[in-house]
Order: sequence, then structure tokens, then C-alpha cells
Amino acid sequence: MKIFFRYQTFRFIWLTKPPGRHFHKDRQLWMPLTLADFEAINRCNRPLPKNFNFAADVLDQWAQKEKTGERPANPALWWVNGKGDEVKWSFRELGSLSRKAANVLTKPCGLQRGDHVAVILPRIPEWWLVNVACIRTGIVFIPGTIQLTAKDILYRLRASKAKCIVASEEVAPVVEPIALECPDLKTKLLVSPQSRTGWLSFQELFQFASEEHSCVETGSQEPMTIYFTSGTTGSPKMAQHSQSSLGIGLTLCGRYWLDLKSSDIIWNMSDTGWVKAAIGSVFSSWLRGACVFVHQMAQFDTDIFLDTLTTYPITTLCSPPTVYRMLVRKDLKRYKFKSLRHCLTGGEPLNPEVLEQWRTQTGLELYEGYGQTEVGIICANQKGQEIKPGSMGKGMLPYDVQIIDENGNVLPPGKEGEIALRLKSTRPFCFFSEYVDNPQKTAATIRGDFYVTGDRGVMDSDGYFWFVGRADDVIISSGYRIGPFEVESALIEHPAVVESAVVSSPDQIRREVVKAFVVLAAPFKSYNPEKLTLELQDHVKKSTAPYKYPRKVEFVEELPKTITGKIKRNVLRDQEWGRR
Repeated sequence: MKIFFRYQTFRFIWLTKPPGRHFHKDRQLWMPLTLADFEAINRCNRPLPKNFNFAADVLDQWAQKEKTGERPANPALWWVNGKGDEVKWSFRELGSLSRKAANVLTKPCGLQRGDHVAVILPRIPEWWLVNVACIRTGIVFIPGTIQLTAKDILYRLRASKAKCIVASEEVAPVVEPIALECPDLKTKLLVSPQSRTGWLSFQELFQFASEEHSCVETGSQEPMTIYFTSGTTGSPKMAQHSQSSLGIGLTLCGRYWLDLKSSDIIWNMSDTGWVKAAIGSVFSSWLRGACVFVHQMAQFDTDIFLDTLTTYPITTLCSPPTVYRMLVRKDLKRYKFKSLRHCLTGGEPLNPEVLEQWRTQTGLELYEGYGQTEVGIICANQKGQEIKPGSMGKGMLPYDVQIIDENGNVLPPGKEGEIALRLKSTRPFCFFSEYVDNPQKTAATIRGDFYVTGDRGVMDSDGYFWFVGRADDVIISSGYRIGPFEVESALIEHPAVVESAVVSSPDQIRREVVKAFVVLAAPFKSYNPEKLTLELQDHVKKSTAPYKYPRKVEFVEELPKTITGKIKRNVLRDQEWGRR
């Protein structure tokens, strides 16, 4: 019950201090920036202001609207843990509590504007508090998933030169053996009801921290956050975002893809370590004044998920395709989602079969989006547009999305190439600033007049984009280019297949052929493997172009995955080609 009483204390703090900053000194009339201003800036119809701070210019403005009755009584953050504990914070309460957290970071932790702090916390309210506190103080926060290993954390602390790590009790024992190997690390801050030797206690310091804090007037292009993003080779890169790239650059995403209003309640399932959490659980949602709903749910459980969706008035749901694949295996017609009106997915391609099953069982569409840590949402299926099953939708404002060849030339509809964003005279403010300490990798993202994503795709004559695969995932067999996702989508339609990974495999005649690694559903594990292989091959031939069928099939118990659950095709591919 310690956690319960701790969160109840947070919940009932009364706000007496108004928001700290209302006006921009560089604006002629000293008027606060409005949502319409942010949209115009995001569209590139008006210049980026010299200064911007998401806490002061967005969150505190919503707090003011609450005070004057201009915003409905929805909470800003609504957290539950499935054990009876609940937190509801208004924007005014979020403001007060984040100021206290800001004082914890700058006083006992000794952090200053521009310092780097690693934040490795699960889905608990303090994750939001610490992020907002960092924004208020100009401290650069570096989110990480609690699934990181000691080796992962060591690399991140060293590479980022982080002066502080904020961690939960699950992570603290992983940090301790490697902390002395991080010369820049000065402070370890523990978020837990329990104390731990060598760590400052966030709870104790927070309890006595002052609510008085003046928000730093950060520059629009000043660093705000760093995300470690994996490439196909080498160690993860540090993609740095500015105060405005996410804080203003996700305004149109919130309106057109998430389709949010201030009366909405959005449940975004993303892990706190990834940029999708920033998109759906912080910036896009709070720019629109919506309520962010959070279920701590340490491990995904379909029954808990569905019960939550029926119990709480959630209007907007955003989950990866894997979640929907698991959900459509249930009898969804038994559940009544009374408030749910808008469902989104992203992070990996969505199989058309899953889209159709979800629509049939719930009567709701699935709006897929495609983006990157570096630039946010690139393409999306938006409300009011036709959904073409298997497509990522059309290019999202403010980007001009094109398919280009290896020389930077725009390809016509129907031709496969790299997905790229056309650059104007200056680099868009909503792009990441750089890969920190890696100018070569930063420069490599530019090809002529385009930013290249490293993903391959096709645009049809209606302007819809179709994902083919990562540039290095594409299989070329007998002159045919084959995207692994197409084959995986065909395989998953067969009842024997739980999941699959498709890679290239060496062949004496064709040089390389399609090979599928398949995880079988339990009832099919006793089947004759040769007969089942032929059955799956015939199924793929009927579901997609025959030349794409897997000439090799291997049944496995599980597939290698990243800590985010994405299949590591490169591991399987290297295994096939004898490179590991």
C-alpha cells in the first residue's frame, strides 16, 4: 500500500501558484503562443520563435485554460496499475508537481541546464514528472527501456556523458556494477518506495521540495532529448531532438493522425524508452490538450488489456501491430468498447489480414502510421481518407515524401526505391538536430535534396505509400526484388503460423533465395514437417506472387528479437550467410 498512499499524496496537492511564464518577449504584442500558432509553425507558414519551452508554452497554457474553464475537466494524466491504485492529475497539478521535481533535479542532484540525464523508468507517473521537470530546467533527458542490460546501460551512460541516472528499483541492481566505469556519472536517483545505499531517494527529496520554480527560457533549437536508435551496423546512434522538433513539430500529427481533441482520452501502449511514447503519450497528446491514459501493465496480457478497454472511457487507442495480432485471435464481439472511436498502429508494418479481422470484429478501422525516431511521423492513414489494406497511407504534413533512386532522382508511381523527404532551403526544424558525436552518420542521411530514411517502398498513383523493407533486408533472387514483409504477411494468414521472419539464404543457382523461419502454433507442432513445409509454400504462392514463396523453411521455437520486440532479421540473415 505504500505506492497507493504515495500516489494519493501526489493527487491531492492543491495548486496555489499560477504558471510561471505566459509571454514571449520576442513577440511584438507579448501574446502567448496558441494551438493555431503551433500548427502554422509546423506547416512552415510562419517562422519558428526564437524561444520555446513545452512546459511553459504548452502545459502551463492548458493549466490556465483549466483555471478559466476553457478546458473540460478531463485529467491531463490518468494512471492505473490494475491493483486498485490510480492517479489523476490535471494540468495544474502536473505543473505544480513537475516544479517540485525540477527542484529535486537542480538542487540535491546538482544538475544544470544542458546536463544529460538518463531516465530508465517503467510506465509510472514519475516518468512523466521527470521528463517535464527536465524540460522546465533545460536538462537533456535520455529515455531508456527497463529491459536494457548492464552492457546497454554502460554504453549509453558513457556515450552520452550522462551526469545522472534516474532509475526504478528493477534497474538499480543492473546499474550498480557498471556505475564506477562511467566517469561522468555523479548522481544516481532512485524512484522507489524503498531506499538503497548509494542512491538518492526521489520520493524523500520530492516530499520536501518547493513548488516554487521559474521555468528556463530555452531556445527553440536548444537540445531537449536524446534517443538511442539502432542501425544495421555499429553501436546505437544518439539522435538528438531540440525543444521545438518534438514540442512543436508533432502538432499536426496530433490533429490529423491521432485526431485528438481536448475531450479525448488516449491510451498509447509504447514502452517509455522509445520515441513513440514521446509522440503519443506526451507531445502530440498534450499539444491537443487531451488526457494521456496509462496502464502500468509490466507484461502484456490480452485479458487485462480488453478489460481495461471496456472499463475506462478510452476514446483513442495506439498499439503496435503485434498487439492487434494477438487481440484478433480473441472473440472481440463479446466486448463492448463504449467510448473507443479511433484506433492507430505503427512501429512495424500492419498485415492486411489483421486490419480486416479487427474491422470485422469491432467495426473500427485501424489507422497505420509510419515514422522514424529522427523525423517523427512520415506517412499515415488519416481520418476521412480511404484506407488501402497494406498501405502506410499518404505523406504527412509538413513533409514532401517521395520515392527516390540511388542517385537522388524521384521515381514514378509503381517504382520501388528509397523512402525520402524532400528538403527545402533549410533543414526542417522538426528533424532531429544530429547524431551526437557522429557527423559522418548525420551527413549520410542526406542524398542531394533529400533526407533518406533507409527504408524501401513504393508509391502508387493515388499517393499511397507501401513499405517493402529496410534497404538491406530486400532479397534479390533471380533478378526479382522481394520484400520480406510481403512473404511474412502471407505466412501469418495460415493458421499454423504464429509468427515468422523472412531473410535471404545463399543458393548456388539463384545466388540467394527466400528462407522463412517459422514459429508454429501448438496444434501444428506434431505435424509432419515436410508436408507442412509444402503446405506453407503452396499457401504463399496463392497469397502473393509465386516467385516470392520461401524455397527454404525452418521451424523454430522462437525468433531473435530486440528489447522492443522487433524481430532481428539481420541475426538470421548473418547466420544463413555464415557471417556469425
